[in-house]
Formats: sequence, structure tokens, C-alpha cells
Amino acid sequence: MRATWRRLPAKRHDVGWEPGLEVPAADGSPLRTDHYFPRAEGDFPTLLVRSPYGRGLPWSPMYGLLFAEQGFHVVVQSCRGTGGSGGAFDLWRNEAADGRATVSWLREQPWFDGTLGTVGPSYLGYVQWALVVDPPPELKAMVMQVGLHDPYALFHADGALRLENALAVGVGMTYQHQGMVPFLRATLRLRRRLRDVTTAQPLRGAYASALGHEVPWLDEVMTHPDPEDTYWHGASPAEAAERLDVPTALITGWHDALADQTFEQYDRLRRAGCETALLVGPWTHTSALQQGWSEVFAESLAWLRAHLCADPSGLRPATVRVHVGGENTWRDLEDWPPPLAATPWYPTPGGHLTQQAPTDSAPLTTFRYDPADPTPSLGGPLLSRTAGPRDNGPLEARDDVLTFTGPPLTEPVDIAGPVSARLTISTDTGHADIFTRLCDVDPQDRSVNICDGLGRLRTTGQASAQITVPMSATAHRFPAGHRIRWQISGGAHPRYARGSGTGHPPADATTFAPVHITLHTDSTLTLPQSSALT
Repeated sequence: MRATWRRLPAKRHDVGWEPGLEVPAADGSPLRTDHYFPRAEGDFPTLLVRSPYGRGLPWSPMYGLLFAEQGFHVVVQSCRGTGGSGGAFDLWRNEAADGRATVSWLREQPWFDGTLGTVGPSYLGYVQWALVVDPPPELKAMVMQVGLHDPYALFHADGALRLENALAVGVGMTYQHQGMVPFLRATLRLRRRLRDVTTAQPLRGAYASALGHEVPWLDEVMTHPDPEDTYWHGASPAEAAERLDVPTALITGWHDALADQTFEQYDRLRRAGCETALLVGPWTHTSALQQGWSEVFAESLAWLRAHLCADPSGLRPATVRVHVGGENTWRDLEDWPPPLAATPWYPTPGGHLTQQAPTDSAPLTTFRYDPADPTPSLGGPLLSRTAGPRDNGPLEARDDVLTFTGPPLTEPVDIAGPVSARLTISTDTGHADIFTRLCDVDPQDRSVNICDGLGRLRTTGQASAQITVPMSATAHRFPAGHRIRWQISGGAHPRYARGSGTGHPPADATTFAPVHITLHTDSTLTLPQSSALT
């Protein structure tokens, strides 16, 4: 670790280890737990790390060892049904009760001094939110690293199935707690069979050939695309943030699959008056814990020391720190998003992008989306190794991808905040998915994705309909000489399950029809121009 991440702090203490402790869950099932601790006299605060991914690599060194040698007791626990813990795993239904049961067990330990913090990424963030539905009085700080709070939004976007992420979560939850070798084998098997799995008709159950067997909870999340379905009731503990007073640090990356959830968490905490801080780096979901780990660990450690050890010396003065793309620099901000001016851009004939508003809503151009040859996904906020910024040239060369490009900029353009698109669309089948992406085109004509989003549209007859598609958020500088590009297509497969063209639910569709999608002139790309980055 120290050879890989050279900016890690020097250790303060040697570390001891108590492996394989059994903590009773809410129903009495044994939760397998490891305890790391500083080999030193005195009281130390405790960090609780609950995970469905096992307690070995990488969790043991990154959380158990690193934090214990900095002066914390660290309790690393396998969620029920994983890593040797008893009971059956469920994606969210047991975490609040099992977290409370673990805190009750902590109160009985002679080394627990009554000061508790939590830390962890992804689903390890979800268990933290579950704990604060009814926060224990000992909890004094939390650190959410690329954290989850809304399982529905992890698997669906406006009713469209986030297929590739669903499969990645299925592999991770099923195999990672068994050890690195089974997990890597399962990951490679999924990669080899990805095309067959993602083009199966229907999708329901097709993943079993790649995962090795059926996974009931994965079937359930894939086949419930409606957020109002009773299946999802109680899945998100997000409202806990609206009354929270536990200081909470949030960390994400611009290409993190859970970035939007982090921004939502930040907004709720700020409105609640809860002390919070936000760090956004140039990372994907996984690279935040790899290339970005030095920054992520330093931010986490400073927050926990400040609120568990009364040592604020490592805190940065600003509430928000963001990495600025296009410039490769960091900026400290007082809040997120910073003050901004919403600037509209409009598509025009010939593939141009202008700030001159149209005078009508006439049809502009039409393209054909064919589910038999779905528009492929390329980069962006994924859980897989293909995530992040990519050269979009091969994608934009396809006939089913529209691009509208502004003129070379005479001076830099800074944007900071949420990006969105409002599109006026007509179709010949009445059903379409609309994928929209913002790109930065350099003087060599290399087009790189910045942020994007997908929405589902229903039209009637020849009449057009409007759809607003949130495209996540960014902090980016378009340098002078670069061009702003708006990319539009009918999907991004297999990141999203391919649209059927018939309106059938993604997981059950067996009938597919090509769709002719017409874009109208009053469609608008809205960019959050800001002077806060200068």
C-alpha cells in the first residue's frame, strides 16, 4: 500500500487484530466481525465499517489497518448472509436493525469509550444511512465515500434499467465476500458473456449464465422499474438526512455512478443545517478508491479526527473542494452548486450549436434507433472498468448519434453545477429513450464526454412532446480553441437496457421495433456558467 499510495501518512501506532468475533444481529444471527486496534495505552474512538463484500482485501488494509494505526478502534463486519455471517442477505431490509444491534454490542466492550464514527464506500455508505434512521447517541461523525442511499436510483433511471450496473452489483454482492479469486473469476465470466446476457429476450433471468445461478434480489430489482411500486417502499433512508445533526463528509467523483446521490445527500444535509463537507474528484466509482485513495483517505481521516478526537487541524477551510476538468486543478468553494447563470444552447441545421434562440418548434432532424443494433455506451458513470472520460469519435460516427457543435471558443468558458437538457421530440412508435451527453472537443477534434443522462419519452401520433433530462453535474473549463458539443441518441447499451420501441418493461420485453426519433428546433441544452472557478 505504501509503495502504491506514496502520500499516505506515517503510522502512529502498531496494530493488533482480533478476527472472527461473532456479534448477534437483530434476529440473533451471528455477524462475523474483525476488530483492529492501536497497540497503545489509552482510550481511542471506534469506527464501524459494515460490508457485504467480505473483510479481507481490500477492506482489511484500507480500513482496518490504516485507520487503526492512526489511533482508532476499527470494527469491520460482514453483513448478514455474507463473509461467514449468518442469515440471508437482502439488499437493504436488514441494515438498520443489524447496525443498531452492532452498536448495542459495542457498548458492552471494555475498549469502547463511547465515541463512534462510521466510514466506507458504496454499499458501506448505505449501511451508514440506515444507521441514522434512528441514530445512536454515540455516533459523532460519518464519512460517505462514493456512497449509496437510494437503491432504486442505482438500478433505474426514469424507468430505464441501468443494466450494466445491475450486473456489476450482482457479481460484487454474490462473489466479492467469498474472496478475490472467486470474485475475479466471476467478473471475467460476466465480461465474456456480457453480450449474450444483455441482448437476451427477455432479460429476466438471463444473467444466471454469467453469475452461475439465479440471485432472487437481483431478479426483483430488475423487474420493478416503477419507483412508486410498494417493492421500493422503505428502500431509501435518504429522509434521515433532513433531520440529521451528525457531522457528515461526502466524497464522490465526476464519473462516479453514485455522484447524483452524493449531490442529493449534500443538498439535504445543508438544508437541515447539518455540518457537512463535499469533495469531488476526477474519479469513477472505483478509481476514487484506487488512484484517488490518497486524497480520499486524507479527507476522511481529517474529518474523523476533527469530530472524534477534537483535532480540527487537518480540515480545509472551505466547505466544498472540486476538481476542475479541462484545467486539471482543484478549487475550494463555499457551497455547491456555486452561484451560476443558466446559459441555454440550441441545435441548428448542419449540426451546429448556438446561443441564438429559435423562433419556432419545427422539426430539425430525424434519426433511426434500431434495438437490433442498439447505440453502444461509451464511458461515463459506470461501476465497471470502462467508466470515465473516453474519446467519443467512434460513437459519434454512427448514423444513430446526433451531434451539435459550437464554434471554437475565443475565451475559456467555465461551468459549475447541474447540466440539463430539455428536448422536444416526436416519434413514429410513441415510445423512445433519449440519451443526451455534453462533450468537450479539442483542436484536434477529439470529443471527450463530461456528463450525460437518459430519459424515457411517450408521444402520441405525430404530436411532439417535451422531456427534461438531468445530465448530472460538473465543474469544467472549456479552454479557448475548444468547442462545446451536444450529443443525442436513442440509448446507450448495455449501460442501459435497450429501449424496445414498444413501451414494454425493459426486463420483460420480447417484442422490439425500430423508432424514428425527430428532434425539434426548440430543444435546449442548459449549461451552468459560473465565475466561481476563475
